Amino acid sequence: MSVVSSWNLTISLNTTISLSWRSSLPCRAIFPRPKKPKTLVVLATALGAKPTVLVAEKLGDAGIQLLKTFANVDCSYNLSPEELCTKISLCDALIVRSGTKVTREVFESAMGRLKVVGRAGVGIDNVDISAATEHGCLVVNAPTANTIAAAEHGIALLTAVSRNVAQADASVKAGKWERNKYVGVSLVGKTLAVMGFGKVGSEVARRAKGLGMQVIAHDPYAPADRARAIGVELVSFEEALTTADFISLHMPLTPATSKMFNDETFSQVKKGVRIINVARGGVIDEEALLRALDSGVVAQAALDVFTEEPPPQENKLVRHENVTVTPHLGASTTEAQEGVALEIAEAVVGALKGELAATAVNAPMVPAEVLLELSPYVAVTEKLGRLAVQLVAGGSGVKFVKVTYASTRGPDDLDTRLLRAMVTKGLIEPISSVFVNLVNADFIAKQRGLRLTEERIALDGSPEKPLEFIQVRIANVESKFASAISNSGEITVEGRVKDGKPHLTKVGSFGVDVSLEGSIILCRQSDQPGIIGKVGNILSEENVNVNFMSVGRIAPGKQAVMTIGLDEEPSRDALKKIGEITAVEDQQRVKQIGTQEARVCLTHSNIASCTTKYLEFTYFDCCNMNTKGTERVNEEGAIETKVDTIDIQSPPGENKEPKLENVGVVHLTHDRPNTGNKGGVLAGAAEAATKAVQAVKDSMSGSNK
Repeated sequence: MSVVSSWNLTISLNTTISLSWRSSLPCRAIFPRPKKPKTLVVLATALGAKPTVLVAEKLGDAGIQLLKTFANVDCSYNLSPEELCTKISLCDALIVRSGTKVTREVFESAMGRLKVVGRAGVGIDNVDISAATEHGCLVVNAPTANTIAAAEHGIALLTAVSRNVAQADASVKAGKWERNKYVGVSLVGKTLAVMGFGKVGSEVARRAKGLGMQVIAHDPYAPADRARAIGVELVSFEEALTTADFISLHMPLTPATSKMFNDETFSQVKKGVRIINVARGGVIDEEALLRALDSGVVAQAALDVFTEEPPPQENKLVRHENVTVTPHLGASTTEAQEGVALEIAEAVVGALKGELAATAVNAPMVPAEVLLELSPYVAVTEKLGRLAVQLVAGGSGVKFVKVTYASTRGPDDLDTRLLRAMVTKGLIEPISSVFVNLVNADFIAKQRGLRLTEERIALDGSPEKPLEFIQVRIANVESKFASAISNSGEITVEGRVKDGKPHLTKVGSFGVDVSLEGSIILCRQSDQPGIIGKVGNILSEENVNVNFMSVGRIAPGKQAVMTIGLDEEPSRDALKKIGEITAVEDQQRVKQIGTQEARVCLTHSNIASCTTKYLEFTYFDCCNMNTKGTERVNEEGAIETKVDTIDIQSPPGENKEPKLENVGVVHLTHDRPNTGNKGGVLAGAAEAATKAVQAVKDSMSGSNK
């Protein structure tokens, strides 16, 4: 099994280096039972690191330059499927045109790193959308920049077939002068059927109207008022076939449209019809079109696209006298190429920044203003999910979850799709090996048998704020913390946004008020004086800072729940001492940080001029893996990283907590000598830390042999 993780390194030129680690697989996957992994791939990002974008087909220079301001750009064209699968595991984004097939194998080979696929153009039939969704990879396209170019090319082919331009040109160049042979037909008064009334189809219709044509259209999804606005009548598929003198195709290639124009279709058309296709080759059965041309049912065809591109040399359609062909030139204008390049580059960069592109094809279209308004609540929903699932005990699994939104707004004014995805993310990621986002949240939930229902509580008041509170309930499970079970018998947690930050406001039936940041300790206690002080003293002795503390109680002197927010991780010894306080009946620690973190502090303040630099580091994560060790730059300029201990608590439900000591030493010689110009540790800390963790994993794997 291969596990891909990534490190992010930020350096402040005073005393601190901060290192954060996000793994695509949580601790259960990194340390599976009963065997430990034999392979770990760690991708370290050095100082100022950027994501990597693979551009697999020619892209306009404006787009390339935009990408380079944000990412490392690898322009590798004409890759074989095998070469693409090899490269993709090192890439965060992939940009293709129509010639590269992005298959399921590509997404599997990416091992979770690929975040976005950009299709520089409209059609996405060369991208396996279902595989992208399953792997949480956003797919974006560039549907607007080449609209005019494609429409203009459609009109060019329309006029070319009406006047035999290509055939007459070839004849003259062959030394002939055959004016009578190439008599054409006028467009004025003729009926054009536009099959597919989207962006390109509607622009073709506008231009055809300007040529004096009668325009009808067929599109089951097009609004009639939009068609009427430009003088186009929407008709049935059959009526379009039987009425049209010219048929222009502008539909996407889908299972429903594949070979839509076949023998049966051609049997219904008006004899002598002329067909133009600047959409997708696969919408026409090419053998059927050839038969229709030979029989005279179809007078002429103009094709910019083919089922196989480029078509084989022996392709009879290409060689047919009554067929005009171009090599997929629909978007091939200078302006369109630059526009498409910029549009797809902007979409890919936005996706890598975590923004939802308006051109995403496999994620819900959440308007930008809704994203902005809901952004404070995104953290609340995910953190409530993470908190709730950490309170689940036993092995029955989480199957039934209800999310309640309390709002003064009506159902039509509250878009909860993003919030639902974030609850799913919070519920699933801590206990599984998958990465969940808006793209694949519903798929992952269904795949894992998680039934998530939503309900709204209508509140009175001003609708200025979208939500008052959010509640997450998990049914049919036991809880590690008994007081998290509400009167309904479900694990219940509730939160809201307070001063712009996520706050926990209810656990079970107890009202609390604590920031959902860092670690949280939940204590069920008898309500009596002195408990807060005792707990505070224990944490103070451990130098653990308390950022929030609240107590919710049923009644004075009865049961109460104390909720404590911490900036640092308490030790097991501290937790044990808290549990030994007489009035404390139950306590549970939960961790809300989604990104595993580590901090590395230099012992010297002037790191730029220091010859020998020594670091102590501690890595900890939400799965209770704690790694400690040291780093230093020795006299020869090699970064020496020593991992002293790694302490791993097993997943919930297991008692074994392995601990390894004196794990190993890694030596790293950096390219640049330590000359006081931020070399040494500054330049190589990320790689050294990565190798240290690699050594830990290798050592652990070897311990099983």
